[in-house]
Amino acid sequence: MKSIILLSSAAFALAVASTSAFAHASFANKDAKAEGYVVATLQVPHGCDGRATTDVFVKLPEGFIAAKPKPKAGWKLEVIAGKYQKSYENHGSQLTEGPVEVRWTGGDLPDAFYDTFVIYGKVTGVAPGTKLPFAVTQLCGADAKVAWDEIPAAGVDAHSLKHPAPTLTIVAAGDDPHAGMVMAGNSHDHAAMMEATQPPADSSTANVGALKLSAGFVKAMLPGQPVGGGYVTIDNTGAADDKLVSVSSSDADKVEMHEMSMTNNIMKMRKVDGGLDVKAGGRLEMQPGGYHLMFMGVKKPFAAGEKVPVTLTFEKAGKVEMLLPVLAAGSK
Repeated sequence: MKSIILLSSAAFALAVASTSAFAHASFANKDAKAEGYVVATLQVPHGCDGRATTDVFVKLPEGFIAAKPKPKAGWKLEVIAGKYQKSYENHGSQLTEGPVEVRWTGGDLPDAFYDTFVIYGKVTGVAPGTKLPFAVTQLCGADAKVAWDEIPAAGVDAHSLKHPAPTLTIVAAGDDPHAGMVMAGNSHDHAAMMEATQPPADSSTANVGALKLSAGFVKAMLPGQPVGGGYVTIDNTGAADDKLVSVSSSDADKVEMHEMSMTNNIMKMRKVDGGLDVKAGGRLEMQPGGYHLMFMGVKKPFAAGEKVPVTLTFEKAGKVEMLLPVLAAGSK
């Protein structure tokens, strides 16, 4: 059955007015702390002259480093790497290159709907008061696009531009020990976008046959987000190869195995068909930026402190059940 919602003329006018209030592509969170991390949440409010959006390209500005985009169900994800204009310190290391553009492609966002595209990264070497512009290109099929890439001159109001680039206003970090993390909404609900979270020492473990499973965890999710990521490490102590052939969970419609990989300076995510091999005497370690579990059609967003039940089925060892803890932002 299909549901049809009819709006009165007054309600329709209100809906149009609300849409026009954020007609430009913009960030839901307007500010970012200097020398801190931010979950930059790009809002795409409409298509191209009524046509559905199929691709969104975001060029990352100098000073926004170590970027990690959020995958979206139904969209392909590409991360283009390149050289930074200068070297940046990050966790004791010097970064001279990294992601410079993120592309979500092959999607279908009708003009009548709104969606967000999320990139996590660090703001560094940018003075407070600076407006950091992110040039965005919105494609609607092969022959229609909108480029949000206009940067206002000093003293010019960005609202006077037809296609202003979305910006983050850099503000001083302040004295808050957590000030380096800026998010739209409740921080616990945004942990899915956190930098490569590591599992705590008491992560769930399990054994089945010659396989030892450990360090299992999933990431907390945004409200309304239908897709979540999970990880587990599998050690094969036996003399025969085995294979993880399927994963399921009562908390999601389905669970797929995915891989993130870098090809020609482009980070791509793909579904792994046929299962994941666990070689005899070897280890399969799922981690951000590599192999991972993708929970599709999550019934309720994973919240920090909860546990997610999963059943992993192996070709030879059989089935094993685990409870994966949901980690909050910054968990180690």
